[in-house]
Amino acid sequence: MARNRLAASTSPYLLQHADNPVDWWEWGEDAFAQARRRDVPVLLSVGYAACHWCHVMAHESFEDEEVGAAVNADFVAVKVDREERPDVDAAYMAVTTALAGHGGWPMTCLLTPEGEPFWAGTYLPRAQLLQLLSGAARAWAEDRGRLREGGAQIVEALRQASAPAVAGDALAAEDLAAAARALAAEHDHQWGGFGGAPKFPPSMVLAFLLRHAARTGDGTALSMVRRTCEAMARSGTYDQLGGGFARYAVDRAWVVPHFEKMLYDNALLLGVYTDLARADPSARPWAERVVRETVGWLLQEMWTEQQAFASSLDADTDGVEGRTYVWTPEELDLALGEEDGARAAALLGVTPGGTFEHGTSTLQLRSDPEDPAWWEGARERLLLHRTLRPQPARDDKVVTAWNGLAVAALAHAGWVLDEPDWVDVAARCARFVLDTHVVDGRLRRSSRDGRVGTALAVAEDHGDLVEGLLALHRATGDPSWLEEAGSLLDRAIDLFGQPDGTFAATGHDAETLVVRPRAEGDNAEPGGPSALVVALARHGGQAGDPASLDRAGTALRAMSTLARQAPRFAGWALVAAEELLAGPVVVRLSPAGDGTDGTDELAAAARHTPVGVLVVDGDPATPAPGGRRGAMVCRGTVCDLPTTNAGDLPGARLR
Repeated sequence: MARNRLAASTSPYLLQHADNPVDWWEWGEDAFAQARRRDVPVLLSVGYAACHWCHVMAHESFEDEEVGAAVNADFVAVKVDREERPDVDAAYMAVTTALAGHGGWPMTCLLTPEGEPFWAGTYLPRAQLLQLLSGAARAWAEDRGRLREGGAQIVEALRQASAPAVAGDALAAEDLAAAARALAAEHDHQWGGFGGAPKFPPSMVLAFLLRHAARTGDGTALSMVRRTCEAMARSGTYDQLGGGFARYAVDRAWVVPHFEKMLYDNALLLGVYTDLARADPSARPWAERVVRETVGWLLQEMWTEQQAFASSLDADTDGVEGRTYVWTPEELDLALGEEDGARAAALLGVTPGGTFEHGTSTLQLRSDPEDPAWWEGARERLLLHRTLRPQPARDDKVVTAWNGLAVAALAHAGWVLDEPDWVDVAARCARFVLDTHVVDGRLRRSSRDGRVGTALAVAEDHGDLVEGLLALHRATGDPSWLEEAGSLLDRAIDLFGQPDGTFAATGHDAETLVVRPRAEGDNAEPGGPSALVVALARHGGQAGDPASLDRAGTALRAMSTLARQAPRFAGWALVAAEELLAGPVVVRLSPAGDGTDGTDELAAAARHTPVGVLVVDGDPATPAPGGRRGAMVCRGTVCDLPTTNAGDLPGARLR
């Protein structure tokens, strides 16, 4: 009988498997020691709670008694939550991609008791998994020398391939222009986004293009952002009732999503839509709508009792993908009545044949309603009706990096749209993470129900959390957030810094894995080194610290080759390059005092400075001439004289 070793885990994904007939172990030396004692290989299964195919494989195989017996007889089984252990995931995903030609989750690997892989793949149907287990057990008994030799060769090849990137020249203005042109060549002019299906929200690339357009006036860059953001906002990938974006679309037109909702996607997109609303008056109505609805979703669905944000909502509801979110015309009639149901079906693209499976449709808002008040009432009624359906499960662990991104987005959106309650929520979240996730001076990766996990934070956790703290400093002027950010950056430099000035993805104190995870480029979220570079660049500007600016520039050069060759996978590095090239530009507003008039023209102008300008609102070190609200404009570490004139702010326009 399998032992319930996962019952005390801080990972909801592992808890989902706690009662399997498979005798799971958590990742760690105890599991590999057991494999050595038994002289059997390790079955490594990596996934995450919101993953549809992870659920499929769990139900088909890991809940099956025959599979459990086969695994337990000849293997030590190890289950890993990729969100809790991104280092383990990255190391073995490199193996899987090399051997299978593609990656994905669930990831399935067979390892020697020393952790060296000799087989790797992704989802396997039950029959194929049983066949693999039988063949691998027989090969281990009869020819383990060949398996060990093959595993060692795989590891050696990956170690050679994972050599650090050679630093190139600093990214200059012409390189950033070339990156924008390369992105334009890949842009889908009809439906937005880049490339074909499946289509992922290109949030970091959009953030770069917004900054490039602001610095250069490049209308093509801005139009790519506008087209992509509007296409996503009106599509089935965006939740037209509850707010928030799904992980990706399976089609080019964003009609059908993979329904899981991830905190990191929504935090990054919240920042993009906030900046688009700020930069483009023509886009502001629908961009601001998306911001407000997505913030509402974050606070309604993702806020935890610990005053931080959960990780994700599942793609499945009761084993059916998208069940909570899709509609038929008959269901609209039931919720709204026949007349309003037909009207909603026409507005939302709900057809008798359906746009999804089994005659159901995702909801799209391809054009604005003729009667906004009617639509708002219908939307509220539909959302209420939807809450009566079974709901997707929530992964309520609190991941440091993703909460850092959420803090940054909420603080920024709250300041831009003058919603101080959002800034307050961001501050409460940041305080929880700092108070709970720092243990004996070392940042940890995640917690659940207020209990911190054992996994050490990786580079992205430090970089993204620092960015959240810096955004709070900008929104509030409170120097304590800047001090906390500086302390975390100092610790990150000690943990991840390399002799050449670059950054590793994992700390010097991290567990040694068969392959050290590569630290190059961005994926669904900022990579660790690029997160640290952005944090350093902004810290350098906000703190007036030339050392941070210099270190950001040095580390950025290691990403310059990728940024030149494949800008779609270096969006966050390009964001840093844009901001460094501009200065960074920091506008420091003095605290609003009794002499500030009711309109606060200076702050209003600062809210419409170009995207990429960092505005510190309420900086106590900024002079207030004559007791009036004052501002200083700084580029890098050089500041202009204080001013009370809104027209002196960079690119400011009043509305």
